[in-house]
Amino acid sequence: MEVVGRSRAWHKVRTLAVAGVVAAWVISTPTKAAPADQPSYRRLIELESTRSFSDGLTAALASSDTSLAGRAALALGRTEDPRAAGPLKNATSSQDVPLRALAVYGYGLLAAHNPIDVATVALALKDQAGAVRVAAADAAGRARAGRSPGAGTLAEPLLALEQRDPDPIVRGRAAAALAAWTKTADGPAIARRIARAFGRERSATVRWHEAWTLRRAFATATPPWTVAAGLSDPDELVRIQFADLVARRKNPAGIAALRPLLRDPSWRVREQTLESIRVLSGRKRTEDLTSVPAGIVTPRPQPADTEPALLRPTTAASAPARPTADEALVDLPLRPATSALMDGSMRGPHPRVRIGTTQGTIVVRLYPEWAPLTVANFLNLVDHGYYDNLRWYRVVPDFVAQTGGHLTGKPDDDIAPVGYTVPAEENPLEQRSGVISMGLDYTTGKDAHAKRDSANVEFYITISPQLHLDRDFTVFGEIESGFATLGRLIERDRITKVVRLADD
Repeated sequence: MEVVGRSRAWHKVRTLAVAGVVAAWVISTPTKAAPADQPSYRRLIELESTRSFSDGLTAALASSDTSLAGRAALALGRTEDPRAAGPLKNATSSQDVPLRALAVYGYGLLAAHNPIDVATVALALKDQAGAVRVAAADAAGRARAGRSPGAGTLAEPLLALEQRDPDPIVRGRAAAALAAWTKTADGPAIARRIARAFGRERSATVRWHEAWTLRRAFATATPPWTVAAGLSDPDELVRIQFADLVARRKNPAGIAALRPLLRDPSWRVREQTLESIRVLSGRKRTEDLTSVPAGIVTPRPQPADTEPALLRPTTAASAPARPTADEALVDLPLRPATSALMDGSMRGPHPRVRIGTTQGTIVVRLYPEWAPLTVANFLNLVDHGYYDNLRWYRVVPDFVAQTGGHLTGKPDDDIAPVGYTVPAEENPLEQRSGVISMGLDYTTGKDAHAKRDSANVEFYITISPQLHLDRDFTVFGEIESGFATLGRLIERDRITKVVRLADD
């Protein structure tokens, strides 16, 4: 009966929406047409990029073409306009799994500046589709962070997912979302339950998510036996989280527990351990890595990537410009039908680049289905040779390697301003190890925060998971090979050349 009810409700919503909209562009493109061939698909990107809520977006959400409707759901969420709440909430009842997942995710994006209905999120947390539950976990965290009324009640269903969901991707996402309950009255109890779940969990993916949440949100409330187990965990990502958790407890006695990790086989664990001992010894964390710390053996250089590069277009002689919707790469339909697809790329060929550095090469696969304008902008800059010979001006242990600009105020004579910005394209891809994301400018003052839509040329690559950046920063690709190169970079190193490779 529930399925029938959903079908009728959605049919009614779709009918009313289409009947009440006078759209200036076609919304009923045949479903067999590729997104790149659909003017309406590009129109969605254009409207979204200007943060424009319109009848056109709501009409596209009601389209019989579920690929178009799903893209409209994401676009509506990215507008952060409160008028998008009603259409998106209705779309969370769609029988189409990818559309339902994108509607729930888009609905969660509204929580940054608008209260959302936590009952809708709670229902989505129980959805039969893993893709929807991934989106709902994200929405729950955003609702709590945005202080939507009643959002505190979402902790219990998130804990239930973390402990019992059959899908490890969902369990991990639920664990990460619980970090939004830091500094709440329920925090200590939540920490104990996450710690118990960590003790039973067998999936390495879930364990590092749980460890990240304990580190980030509940360091002082984590039981000592959980800390001991985490420091000796078989997975390096878990050991990294707990090495930092010990520093966050601010007890110098923790140095003794950390010393064995100075001989850890993982360079990332050793680097974080040094940082934690540094903090517990009363010194500040390293904000600028200008030399390899004593005792750290960096990864050995790998054989150079020799795949032939694509020729740069001759049209790249002019200065880079802000990408338009016509330049967006939209060949791949956005159809995240599974939890894995809500956590990664769609199936099909993707653009790739090789980032040559003075310490080796890094090959990155880009995800235009999730961030079409961001990828178009990045590739345009690559074609112009913008990144060639730039310095890695910010390298922070256990955090990021950053280049392309100086938005934090550091002078760099290599940088030529481009005079434009690109819109944020929030998406459900996590800031796990080895993702590439756009940097943002920051406000000043006591409550400094990232400025939305301030990205232009700066990008960073994560050295370890940084899930707290998920809410603001646009992930647009992931390292395909050459991750170990990050372990050798310091702030005097440079990019030698960035080139495009064949799609894969």
